[in-house]
This record gives sequence, C-alpha cells and structure tokens, in this order.
Amino acid sequence: MLSRSNLFILGLALAVAAAGGWLQHASRLARVPAGVRVAGVGDVRPDLALLDPQGHERRLSEFHGKRTLINFWASWCVPCLAEMPALNAAQRKFGDQGAIVLGIAMDEPSRMRAYLTAHPTAYPVLVGRLESPSTSLRLGDVDEVLPFSVLLDGNGRVLATQRGPLGKAQLARWLSPASAP
Repeated sequence: MLSRSNLFILGLALAVAAAGGWLQHASRLARVPAGVRVAGVGDVRPDLALLDPQGHERRLSEFHGKRTLINFWASWCVPCLAEMPALNAAQRKFGDQGAIVLGIAMDEPSRMRAYLTAHPTAYPVLVGRLESPSTSLRLGDVDEVLPFSVLLDGNGRVLATQRGPLGKAQLARWLSPASAP
C-alpha cells in the first residue's frame, strides 16, 4: 500500500507527464499557419496541384482510384535516398495490382531533376511546395521531417502516415490490395 506522500508524488508525476504531452502536441499544432488544414488519418487528402520534373502541372486527384503511397523526400536527405530502391521495387511489384508510389520532392527543382537524371525512379515524382504551408505539412507532416510517407486509399482518404523510412515488410502491407496498414 502506498503512503499518502507517495500517492501525492505519483499523482503529481502523472499530472506533469500529461501536461508535457499536451504541450508537445500544442507546440506541433502551433507550427501550422492559421487557416491551414492539415490532413490526418481518416481525412480526404487535399487536391493539391504540383509540378512534375518537366514543369507540367499534375493534381493529386489524378491518382484517384488507386491505393497511393506518397513519399516525401529530398536529394540531400540520406535516409530518403536509402529508401528509394525499396520504393522502386514496391512500385514494380504492386503497380499492376492497382497501387502506386508517388514521390514528392521537398527540394529545389534543379537538384531534384539532377538526382533523378542520375537515379531514375519507377514511379512518378512531383515537386513539393517548400514555402509555408509546405506540401508535406498539408498532408500531415507537422514536424516537416523527411522522409515522410502518407498512404491513401482509392478514394483519397488518409489510411496511415509514417515518419522515417518505410521497411520492405511495411511497404508490402501498405501497398498490397488485400491488406490493411
């Protein structure tokens, strides 16, 4: 049985932990500019217009009807570049099963084009908006860390998000038509 003073200390520690968690959550949301909607799990993704490497406008709604894995990356991000071969393999494996990997480069367009010239991808890549609110922020990356991935169902609804690289097993779970994230 805990003494009254130990119960008080335990209660105080729990209150401090709860307050710390709330403050961390609030500080993340403070990075979101006023009036900007951030898509979360269960939400329909915004229909953003982005440019492809050739400068043509593409909309996220073009991928409607397919399970879509959006992967945010940059040419200077070592974990992003290490993840790309697995993304290529996943696109080759699951592309004919109604899934698609879509890369969004959070990078200067010239650096992104130079990287893709030397290292082509098996999946489409678009250029994300770096200015606030960034493309990755709008799709749930409130900390704006890379790599960051978002899984959408065929209706454009966010099924899952992932900070950091995706492993091969997770890619298979996310892109397989018969499985859930």
